[in-house]
Amino acid sequence: MNMEQKQSIFSKLKAGLQKTRVTSRLGALFSRPLGDDFFEELEEALIMADVGIAASESIIEELKAALKKDDSQDAAREALCSILAERMRPETAFLAENQTAAIMIVGVNGVGKTTAIGKLAHYYSQRGRGVLLAAADTFRAAAAEQLSVWAQRAGVPIVKHGEGADPAAVVFDATQSAKAKNIGLLICDTAGRLHNKRNLMMELEKMGRVLAREYPDAVKETLLVLDATTGQNGIAQARAFAESVPLSGIILTKLDGTAKGGIIVAIKSELGLPVRFVGVGEGLDDLQEFDPEAFCKALLERE
Repeated sequence: MNMEQKQSIFSKLKAGLQKTRVTSRLGALFSRPLGDDFFEELEEALIMADVGIAASESIIEELKAALKKDDSQDAAREALCSILAERMRPETAFLAENQTAAIMIVGVNGVGKTTAIGKLAHYYSQRGRGVLLAAADTFRAAAAEQLSVWAQRAGVPIVKHGEGADPAAVVFDATQSAKAKNIGLLICDTAGRLHNKRNLMMELEKMGRVLAREYPDAVKETLLVLDATTGQNGIAQARAFAESVPLSGIILTKLDGTAKGGIIVAIKSELGLPVRFVGVGEGLDDLQEFDPEAFCKALLERE
């Protein structure tokens, strides 16, 4: 990621986070003297931002320890940014350049899954990667048609069957198409019916077997799409999906809305799942690879 791209992400994050309750609360806190009241209010602000009680308490203790030599406001801001970024940072990078990969996208209906897939396709297409979409949500009416619109906007091909078709058959045809066209990135939509976890699990397992057999050299990833505005309900959704699916990361949508951005810390702390991409606007370019440092800088930037 070059400097221009990082600056663009920072600007969009800052603009989006200015709409959230956590940003204005934190900005006001760092104009006050440090002391017991400051740390109490900071802990409360983190909890209200959906960081979680245990994680917030731990962050405050770590911050206090970091400020033993320098307890200035600037040092506190810098230390908190460093602590938060470290807690959100993924242990591994996501997809090496030009690495052949298959990404299954999961999530309940209504979180922006189809939109996220379209924007993800655009993200990688703009970086010179060949992308193919597989419309394997054959359960929801019009899902394939909606994804087709996004495929057209992103300028990438799509493989789809009719409503009610076997999702694994869609994935099979998509792998054959990807190999025939030498396309290295396959992104698969899936059904969002979490209320029937057994059927969903069996469906995803079958799709996974097809990918393993037909696309053996591809790295396999499963990303869960969450709506940032749902707060702690997003944690519950992630936990429910993790019981059925081996998740490898999160796409967090609507971070520019009424979201309380601490949910990113909570997801990583409670479930060990890194946020890989964040949605920071309605535009095609507004799904961005998550950068913990840029996020913290935007969160704690002075007005």
